[in-house]
Amino acid sequence: MSGFEHAGAEGRGCTGDNGGVSTDDTGSLPLVEEYGPAWARGPFERGTDGPQLILVGVDGSATAMRAGAYAAGLARRQRSRLVVVYVVAPSVWTGMSPSLLAAAQQQAHDELITELRAPLERLAAEARIPVTLEVRRGDAYTEIRRVATDRQADLVVVGASESAGHRLVGSVATRLVKAGLWPVTVVP
Repeated sequence: MSGFEHAGAEGRGCTGDNGGVSTDDTGSLPLVEEYGPAWARGPFERGTDGPQLILVGVDGSATAMRAGAYAAGLARRQRSRLVVVYVVAPSVWTGMSPSLLAAAQQQAHDELITELRAPLERLAAEARIPVTLEVRRGDAYTEIRRVATDRQADLVVVGASESAGHRLVGSVATRLVKAGLWPVTVVP
């Protein structure tokens, strides 16, 4: 495939081929890119009725990348669809100097998204599983929960928090577990 396919907020399908982060026609998030074959339910086989859709939250951290690898392996073994969610969370400092900091932060997010594309395309081709990259803007917990609910995820996989401050406030993983809406696997 020379470019990528993505659907905007209304689920419009279109193709694009540019080096930057491509969004819907208006240039806003969410961004949805599909890789690999179309998913179809396979024949029933006793003992293999595992999750049909596995959602993994990634943020570029080491634990999130391990969570992504775990979720990809599980999706391959279970013949499941894999939805990779990356949430762009604006920094509190962005509001203080919107032009300079916002541009730098947007560039960092664009670079991370670009770095995610090649491994996802390779994974989809090698494992022959459908992979969707969905990029959202906002609070990580809120957006992962929204995507998991909208897509009716059977399993949510996230990396353990590396921040000591999350013991007081609660990490994304803890909040997802407490929501009690899906099985949540937290990868160290």
